[in-house]
Amino acid sequence: MVQRVAIIGAGSSGLVSIKCCLDEGLEPTCFEQSHDIGGLWRFTEAGRICVYRSVITNTSKEMMCFSDFPFPEDFPNYMNHSRLLEYFRMYAKHFSLLSYIHFKTTVHSVRKRPDFSTTGQWDVVTETDGTVESAVFDAVMVCSGHYAEPHLPLDSFPGIENRFRGQYLHSWEYKDSASFQGKRVLVLGVGNSGGDIAVEISRVAAQVFLSTRSGTWVISRISDHGFPFDMMLTTRFHNCLENFLPSALMRWLRLKKFNTWFDHANYGLIPQKRYLILKEPGLPSCILSGTVVVKPNVEEFMESSAVFEDGTVEENIDMVVFATGYTFSFPFLEESVRNNCRSKYTLYKYIFPPPLEKPTLAVLGLIALTGSIMAGTEVQARWVTRVFKGRGLSNKESKIKTSYIGYMDEIASCVGVKPNVLLLFLKDPKLALEVFFGPCTPCHYFQQIIILSHTPLNVKLDLIYCKGNGAF
Repeated sequence: MVQRVAIIGAGSSGLVSIKCCLDEGLEPTCFEQSHDIGGLWRFTEAGRICVYRSVITNTSKEMMCFSDFPFPEDFPNYMNHSRLLEYFRMYAKHFSLLSYIHFKTTVHSVRKRPDFSTTGQWDVVTETDGTVESAVFDAVMVCSGHYAEPHLPLDSFPGIENRFRGQYLHSWEYKDSASFQGKRVLVLGVGNSGGDIAVEISRVAAQVFLSTRSGTWVISRISDHGFPFDMMLTTRFHNCLENFLPSALMRWLRLKKFNTWFDHANYGLIPQKRYLILKEPGLPSCILSGTVVVKPNVEEFMESSAVFEDGTVEENIDMVVFATGYTFSFPFLEESVRNNCRSKYTLYKYIFPPPLEKPTLAVLGLIALTGSIMAGTEVQARWVTRVFKGRGLSNKESKIKTSYIGYMDEIASCVGVKPNVLLLFLKDPKLALEVFFGPCTPCHYFQQIIILSHTPLNVKLDLIYCKGNGAF
């Protein structure tokens, strides 16, 4: 019987895991290596992986809040790291989570106990201020995230180590643009970090080159009529179109929609394989003004130049920024378990290592959704804690959805909080239309919404659109 749960990490997934444990009557103990909550979103000058100084969220507050705790009304739709950290503090205070966190504590090892096959228990060894302790836990939730180690693919860029005389760094080392003044800079990677950094550096650099291997749709955070873009895109209606219309037709519709703002073909940015989106409204202006030049993938580096796959060469490159993402790492797990966590695709529903005799270890946050990762980790935590209590685990194999709504519905079904839109049409047609055609916010999975049958429609709409100031 699971009672004591170890939670590793006090970022967004760690905080919501503590709260979900408490909701299920479990006893959580959270271990946080640093001195404060917030994880990646707590900006520091140097020394740890975190966001850069100017970062703005790519998900609107309505789409990224925890389902039972909307952002305050006076918070902007998109916010910088300090406002998001403030939200985490409000959440932790409201639900009294801080008392369950051991700060400045490093987890050295998580190992199965000798009787694991019958008890499912783990030996967890930690260190705080030089004092090493060992404790037994009934279950473990790994919430250290997928930004544990920078992915620096030097082998993919011949000459970067032994010929190139300039400086190169990973985007995790980037804090602001001060050190790029007057430089000729090459940014590798056109994800959100690469796009943001290229635009910010272009304001002070002599020239910025942005290299992309696969292209991306460049969009604004604001959609038609001034609404946040993700609120307009992330709907059950749109999800149905994605699932049932031919992929070629959906690609044409995206091309038509996204090119109304910026012609991607002119700059070689049309994604070739995957549905990639970069929310950086400043990039088109930088490209059109020449402060950022889009280039294809780098073939090799020379002493002071970069040779690209189209045969072009850019000379006098001073600095190279690798915006090439991160890899996750769990050095504290015993080897047999760690080997089964090397890829999120080996985890059952991207959460549970499949070979374990008992489902008492869960890895949260290893999901790459088109929507909010925070919302995804919350529904994961809700399901995991139910599994720990002995319910909600299905042995039925199914193809895991990779779209935001598809995955959220998949896990919400396990929790028992997936909205039944057809049933809702029979009970409350007006609300059902809003749920189907409106933005699929995290609050759709807050089960109290659907059962408030005598609540006025305007109040229900406030709930499903995550409006309010504090917890429900």
